[in-house]
Amino acid sequence: MSIKLQQKSTLPTQQNIDAISNWLMVFSHPMKKGTFPYQDQLLNRRKQLNLKDADRDAVVLDLPNQNLSHVAYAAIESTISSFDLLTLARKLVATHSSGNPSHIGIVVSGFSDKEAERVAEALISAVLAAAATMPQFKSKKQKPSRLTKLSLYGIHARHGFKQSFAIAEGNALTRSLSMLPPNKLTPTEYLKEVKAIARENKWKLEFYDEGTLKKKKAGAFLAVSQGSPKADAGIVRLRYTPKAKTTGKKVFLVGKGICYDTGGTNLKPANYMFGMHEDMQGSAVALGTLLALTKINFNRPVECWMALAMNHIGSRAYKPNDVITASDGTTIEVVHTDAEGRMVLSDTLALASKEKPSLIMDFATLTGACMYSIGTSYSGVFTNRKDWHTALIKAGEDSGERVWPFPLDKDYDDMIKSDIADVKQCSQESGVDHILASRFLQRFVKNDVPWVHMDLSSSNKKGGLAHIPTDTIGFGVRYSVNLLLNKYLN
Repeated sequence: MSIKLQQKSTLPTQQNIDAISNWLMVFSHPMKKGTFPYQDQLLNRRKQLNLKDADRDAVVLDLPNQNLSHVAYAAIESTISSFDLLTLARKLVATHSSGNPSHIGIVVSGFSDKEAERVAEALISAVLAAAATMPQFKSKKQKPSRLTKLSLYGIHARHGFKQSFAIAEGNALTRSLSMLPPNKLTPTEYLKEVKAIARENKWKLEFYDEGTLKKKKAGAFLAVSQGSPKADAGIVRLRYTPKAKTTGKKVFLVGKGICYDTGGTNLKPANYMFGMHEDMQGSAVALGTLLALTKINFNRPVECWMALAMNHIGSRAYKPNDVITASDGTTIEVVHTDAEGRMVLSDTLALASKEKPSLIMDFATLTGACMYSIGTSYSGVFTNRKDWHTALIKAGEDSGERVWPFPLDKDYDDMIKSDIADVKQCSQESGVDHILASRFLQRFVKNDVPWVHMDLSSSNKKGGLAHIPTDTIGFGVRYSVNLLLNKYLN
């Protein structure tokens, strides 16, 4: 993403404003007179719209200058939540989309230094999210973003918003991979993409193919992959090592990478099968988070484990009442073949946790039950450290990617007891499948490794979410980078 950011701590002059055709402006509420060129025009526009309170939507006007500079602005209170601020930023940026500008000016005025930086960060993040190139296969080619320059006035951040650019790049990778059609992103093609990214970023890559997984006795993973006509499933293991020496312990990012989910033998209805090419978004979130952490030179070693497979129908596909054995020796009674995500993740978590990292975070578009519980504006989180609940919520509130923790009490295991095996894959009766799936996964996290599981109910939302303008959100990259960098769990 080659967009240059220019910063000036002063407000723009009239000459500066006249030189740029597209502007984003955010002022503290109430707006003060006489502090800004063209402020009378801005205040008059608010008066025409009868706006007296702080804004939650973009106010738009064209200035009476030679350029007819297009301005989208708002007057907000500094107490605005991160989510609402990012949402407003997306709305402001959207007013410029039809013009596809090459240069955007940004003004932040009337806030303390810390508040101004938060506002500027939201605006920059929204601009970068909108400018990212997403896959298109239309015969008529879409025009790519022309944006190459941002001019920021009213604040000068010493770090140059490096973290925002890194997160934007990681999120764009997550979204672009998730949008690829299932015939374009098979496990084979996915592995090719990952290998190219690994070379570029000097990550060490290992691939546990089906032959290797058979040796590791990863029967839960292989039960899902055995129905595929091509034996290209496997677990990708990527390793990032900081340039500087560090005593920090490893963080593991684990992701569900089901490139297409038919439901298997328990075939999904058509309406629920459409869109299942995005069932690999958990793995893309893990990969995008690794990329963002690499770009900011994160000071701890990080590994990314991606469980890549397809859930096919066919004569070799696994079926209800099968009993399979996972890599840790746990026997599993299959109940429903559409609960394949927890199958591939169980072996992946078991293998990863053997390495005894200091933290495992896993990401998965795992259950409809989580979405039914909290909708598509939040994602669910689960952890084997109950005292982390408050910190996990706070990290979501601060980052603008909101999450809500669910219980993981042991008595939920009664619902997945099996008469024939150690555990049932899921329950036929329950409406709390998101909790049961997490209880199932938790048993494969070994050595008392601290673990956070994110059920990505916010992976896709019509019209976008927070600062992201596309239906495919890439939720989790921004959250995870902020969680790790700001040490919420320490």
